[in-house]
Amino acid sequence: MTPLPPKGPEKRAKPSRAIRRLVIWYRRNAAVTSLVDSATSAASSAANTAGNVAGTATSVAGSMANTVLQPLVFDPLRRLQRGLGGPGEDTPINDSDRLWVAVDGMGGDHAPGPILEGCLRAVELLPLRVRFVAETALLQAAVTAMGLQDELNEAVARGLIELVASGPSVGMNEEATVVRKKRDASINKAMDLVKQGEATAVYSAGNSGAVMAAAIFRLGRLKSIDRPAIGALFPTKDTEQQVLVLDVGANMDCKPAYLHQWALLGHIYSRDVLQVAQPRIGLVNIGEEECKGNELCLRTYPLLAAEERFTFAGNCEGRDILSGQFDVVVCDGFTGNVLLKFLESVGSVLLDVIKEELPRGRRGKVGSAFLINNLRRIKKRLDHAEHGGALLLGVNGVCVIGHGSSKALSVLSALRLAHSAASHGVMANLHALSEAGSPEAPVACD
Repeated sequence: MTPLPPKGPEKRAKPSRAIRRLVIWYRRNAAVTSLVDSATSAASSAANTAGNVAGTATSVAGSMANTVLQPLVFDPLRRLQRGLGGPGEDTPINDSDRLWVAVDGMGGDHAPGPILEGCLRAVELLPLRVRFVAETALLQAAVTAMGLQDELNEAVARGLIELVASGPSVGMNEEATVVRKKRDASINKAMDLVKQGEATAVYSAGNSGAVMAAAIFRLGRLKSIDRPAIGALFPTKDTEQQVLVLDVGANMDCKPAYLHQWALLGHIYSRDVLQVAQPRIGLVNIGEEECKGNELCLRTYPLLAAEERFTFAGNCEGRDILSGQFDVVVCDGFTGNVLLKFLESVGSVLLDVIKEELPRGRRGKVGSAFLINNLRRIKKRLDHAEHGGALLLGVNGVCVIGHGSSKALSVLSALRLAHSAASHGVMANLHALSEAGSPEAPVACD
């Protein structure tokens, strides 16, 4: 039997160019990395042997050494670590600039405790005051359980939060029309505060159908708007730009006229609040060509193309929504809700995938330490909690709907959105929106 030829050395898979560059960079900066570790270790050793006073001094020295030397190591990645907070958040707030916002304290899976906690954080960071509407007994129990009593008392004493008692609330699983029966429900009383001019905006993380019904019954629809739409802000590849997607869940079955009206609403909001000089409007579709899509898209396209009050940029495929090529995109609520829920999962999944693909071993652990802050920032940009809520456009008032699972961070983000919409006078321009439209016309595809 003829012996098999000896096996040659197995070829190892070549690491990617990015990983090779990272390893080379680590080797070149090994001296700096060692110096940082040595300085920190020396300080820790000195702290263990020198008593409390000397220990404090050496710990400070170690921290100073680490602070001074670490930027030398992290500088190449620091350009990716830009903060996402809005400008001016550290500027002292003038109480005369604060706007009243009504908050449905009983809306959401975790209400009322985390909703109140988010409001307490918001009044410290944003120029607003909160009228918090909730059932007294349930609110007090949540305040006690979460240890928020002292903080709440201080906010009330400063006039930053006002508690408003409500009746039985609308459950997350109840029919939307129940808002007509529960007249004293927290969502109804919060809407009434806006209607009566005691608040400039309303926020709720409750049953979205009930929130929409309460807004229509209490605030009313804007003239020429047949169906209000929920508009959500999606991130794009440009950190300074967001795209407004509507509708994301209020209307499952739509008519072309609805999408036309939502494009007008989105145009005004993008121009006045997001400060986009000439918003580009897109129609979510399966292709760029005018003849592509289902009947809804085929009949909507000519309506948008003929509209002279905004810039219609054509069909927007799914891959282009986050590209930055559009400022507003419109679609039916079914499609929009799928897009919204998909985006909500991307941040955590992406972070997990990147972690799995990082190199193994000692250098891999070092690389993970270098990249962890960047990965967290990527997740933060894609995290729905950072965006907080969606706007209900088409009703006679500023209304923000939060996610049912909202906690303090989501509430804070949503209140920032509500304040932004209320402080830019967008409602005046929405009221000025005159009724206009083009006749619906089917498009034939050759």
